[in-house]
Amino acid sequence: MNTITAAITAVGAYVPEFVLSNKVLETMVDTNDEWITSRTGIKERRILKDKDKGTSFLAIKAAQDLLAKAKIDPLEIDMVIMATATADMPVASTGVYVATQIGATNAFAYDLQAACSSFLYGMSTAAAYIQSGRYKKVLLIGADKMSSIVDYTDRSTCIIFGDGAGAVLFEPNYEGLGLKDEYLRSDGIGRDFLKIDAGGSLHPTSLDTIKENRHNIVQDGKTVFKYAVTNMADASETILKRNNLTNEDVDWLVPHQANKRIIDATASRMNLEDSKVLMNIEKYGNTTSATLPLVLNDFEHLFKKGDTIILAAFGGGFTWGSIYLKWAYDKQ
Repeated sequence: MNTITAAITAVGAYVPEFVLSNKVLETMVDTNDEWITSRTGIKERRILKDKDKGTSFLAIKAAQDLLAKAKIDPLEIDMVIMATATADMPVASTGVYVATQIGATNAFAYDLQAACSSFLYGMSTAAAYIQSGRYKKVLLIGADKMSSIVDYTDRSTCIIFGDGAGAVLFEPNYEGLGLKDEYLRSDGIGRDFLKIDAGGSLHPTSLDTIKENRHNIVQDGKTVFKYAVTNMADASETILKRNNLTNEDVDWLVPHQANKRIIDATASRMNLEDSKVLMNIEKYGNTTSATLPLVLNDFEHLFKKGDTIILAAFGGGFTWGSIYLKWAYDKQ
């Protein structure tokens, strides 16, 4: 029997219509376009303005986009993995709701939370299910409504984050294409540097936590930046060395879109030319779990069957890693 590998066979995406530009942010907090652009590479981000719609809305739209483009019957999907840091509710699984709403009623589903590394970790999980031979179609969705946890008076966070969703379908491959290797890491030292302090079991929601504004995301920007630059670059370099790959072997780098300076540092460590480094951070900002699939969707037209793609991410917790993937199809 030929060895089963897990390959991405379809992609989809969705971003809200409302554009929050740097110019608009200038009217909200003490900042300016030049400062934001020079330090992050972000020009604008998309925001889901409807207060009655949560992360599930974004995820459903991205999944439906994938299903429509790939002409797939949702009843064929075996499982749905929902990578997100902003679930609709603390208890009821967002992934379960999304699966039902897209008609994937033969699938089982659950949420996976590893902050900005959620989608990267989800790729590892989806691939393992495919490689086990038990499942044929695993839908992995990365979606976050970051605007729901951002304080728009805090310029250290509100300039960074946006809303969006992306989805990929994993299926068995017998040509040696798909996910080839992974290097995933975590370190609990990051718990205090990037977090939402209240609303969990440690600090349950109360009148005091609301008054103290402890339900929005906060970060120690300098510390997070330092760890992200080092670890995302280290992980990408490690995956190359472990697989005897050189910069010439890499066709594309798909990095987490958190900060252009972090992306540049990772590309530099890998000695990659700019043309191989894929970025859309200027349009969307940091959409957390959605950044990697949004890049895959936006640049799908460039990918050729057999292309070597390196994905890398870094997230709160801390969580980080890199994945070596062989692209499995040419876009029709």
